[in-house]
Amino acid sequence: MTDPLAALGDDFVDAWPRIVRALAAYTGSLEAAEEVAAEAVARAVEQAGSGGGPLGSLAAWCIAVGKRTWVDDGRHAAVERRHVQRVAAESGGRAGETDVAPPADDDDRAGLGGALDDRLALLFVACDPALTEQARLVLGLRVVCGLSTPRIAAHLGIQPSAAAARLTRAKHALAEARGRFHVPEAPERRVRLPVVLASVAGMFTVAHRDVLDPQDPIDDLGRQSLSIADALVAEYPDDSEVRGLRAVIRLGLARRPGRLDAAGAAVPLDEVDRSRWDRPLIEAGLDDAAAAARRGEGRFVLEAAIAGLHTSAPSFAETDWERVVSFYAELERVWGAPSVVVARLSADLHRTLLEQPSGERTARLRAIERALGECAESAAPYAATDARLALADLAWRDGRRAAAAERYAALAAVVPTESVRRFCLRRAGASQA
Repeated sequence: MTDPLAALGDDFVDAWPRIVRALAAYTGSLEAAEEVAAEAVARAVEQAGSGGGPLGSLAAWCIAVGKRTWVDDGRHAAVERRHVQRVAAESGGRAGETDVAPPADDDDRAGLGGALDDRLALLFVACDPALTEQARLVLGLRVVCGLSTPRIAAHLGIQPSAAAARLTRAKHALAEARGRFHVPEAPERRVRLPVVLASVAGMFTVAHRDVLDPQDPIDDLGRQSLSIADALVAEYPDDSEVRGLRAVIRLGLARRPGRLDAAGAAVPLDEVDRSRWDRPLIEAGLDDAAAAARRGEGRFVLEAAIAGLHTSAPSFAETDWERVVSFYAELERVWGAPSVVVARLSADLHRTLLEQPSGERTARLRAIERALGECAESAAPYAATDARLALADLAWRDGRRAAAAERYAALAAVVPTESVRRFCLRRAGASQA
């Protein structure tokens, strides 16, 4: 069944955060807002598809419909409660609670947080310290990007039931921790900024791993991440980590062309046609990376420096792998995520393989292989998959084609991304030829 949200494309991507934010301020609940917003958008799709006349502004139409839906639902619930109370009273029981609270005034803008970008407002709400990292990511993908539960599950490589459960728990935890929906004031937003940056980075990581050539604007989390990063830079123009994050996203998107071959298989970095890369976006990303480096040395400053080295190198072989490894080692000190450890080992692998063969080179390769093997067994799922891909690549480049074929065939059976699966099958077949 086709997701009805996909029919609205760019209009939906632009309107969704405004709809959710306005309805959350109106109802006082992010959970209620998301539910009535989804209902309103579904009605918009139905009306547009049935020739029911122009909607005008999609956001304004859905906000109006969402408000009416919430009020109607509240009235129905109140009537139902009154019947329950009457029956309870007649049977000698105690009456229940009173009617639902009235909705917020249409002109009450206190919950909207002023002129703050709608997506940022929702992110600052979703990135509450009371929530876990996974809860923040799932909530952000839903209320900020508007992804349906099946889409969230597909992007994260989990079952739809698990994604639905995480989303429900996140909404309930947020409601229990904060009560009525409210966008944090500027001082609290500054405190939450690092978590917001990590969440946007998580969205971009999902985009970078999952859909390498998105055809649907709703699935193009990469472009959505860049748009949010632009809003963050407008809000915090002198913050080094904000500029660093935008550099990472810009440079990643600039290298997206050429990531797939004609058969839809992922292309490894050393085979990519670099002439297809987006040069203006590269220049903009390098400007951000340079500005970030002048102001700080945090996680995203270092990630931007690494992305800049990859992007500015004339070729894979001419990449300054020595500096890449050095930056990864520093990043591992600042932010020691399992994926960073695997990335450092992979960069060290490329640096070592490009050297002339020697006894020392062979010993280092075996040490890297052992370390990657440990990561493949013990790291988080994404990092473990990266480690297994690096091990297969090592066997391939080291001339052990039978071992490479075995590793790539095993990976093809489990990797969630179709383009990567095709690449693994291609390498497995070539290894056996």
